[in-house]
Amino acid sequence: MGSSPSLKSGVIVHVLIMSFLANLCFGSRKLTELYHPPAMTLTYHNGVLLEGHLPVTIFWYGNFSPSQTSIIADFLLSFSNPRKKYQHHSSTQPLVSHWWDTLQSYMRRAGKRETHVILANQISDNNCSIGKFLKKSDITALAQRVNSGGRGGLTLVLTAEDVAVEGFCMSNCGFHASNAEKTSAIIWVGNSVSQCPGQCAWPFHQPIYGPQTPPLVAPNADVGIDGMIINIATLLAGTVTNPYGNGYFLGSAEAPLEAASACTGVYGKRAYPGYAGDLLVDPSSGASYNSVGVNSRKYLLPALFDPLTSQCYTLV
Repeated sequence: MGSSPSLKSGVIVHVLIMSFLANLCFGSRKLTELYHPPAMTLTYHNGVLLEGHLPVTIFWYGNFSPSQTSIIADFLLSFSNPRKKYQHHSSTQPLVSHWWDTLQSYMRRAGKRETHVILANQISDNNCSIGKFLKKSDITALAQRVNSGGRGGLTLVLTAEDVAVEGFCMSNCGFHASNAEKTSAIIWVGNSVSQCPGQCAWPFHQPIYGPQTPPLVAPNADVGIDGMIINIATLLAGTVTNPYGNGYFLGSAEAPLEAASACTGVYGKRAYPGYAGDLLVDPSSGASYNSVGVNSRKYLLPALFDPLTSQCYTLV
């Protein structure tokens, strides 16, 4: 696998982020809104990007309910924008596909083809065939079951709430990596609801550290799964634009800031430490969201760093 996948580009754990950002300002909301982070840019390092058709296989490790699997599968199906799938929504609605369109600017700037995510397959290991405590090397082994000897594509390994993974909660909420040949990409994300929701499911759970604002209502009524969506989106953005450590990133290659992790904690306009931003609210459930997917699903997606404006782009 080469370098440690957690260093290669793990999701920055919320507790570390909240602690860091809290040091930037302690004032009232009025004062925090005066803070403007310094201009930065994500540099393209001339490496391979995941362009063109990107087949994704989901490997469900552990017990996920049909409702949980459909929430995540629908998210991936929402990346394209066939009109019939969105026919019940106003053209002014922020769509998951609009969020994905921001990443296409990375591809165009590098002279690459646009990336089209395709949900190719789903495989389940409900009985946890190699146990409920996994090392990072085990995640790679699970992915190899899907892509043994193959080239290209992305394997999304998702672990259930009762499965512990090396480094989970302590140093990351998920990571992206590749096989040893750097021909296929791997993402792992765990369900944190019973292990560390204050770190990996914020803003749907009270944070362990930092400003103690009330948690938001999860748009799909599942704190663990809605938290996983945020981390899957963050890592997918990083994987497509920096799959093998020499694509788009800011900082060191060992601990890079990528397309979404450069904007961690930002979900809507006027976001600041402890406040996710001005979001849409479902009047029937009180849930907060910023995008709509297929089957009328509502999601909260992280801001993306826009290379055209050098600012964090939000849907709302």
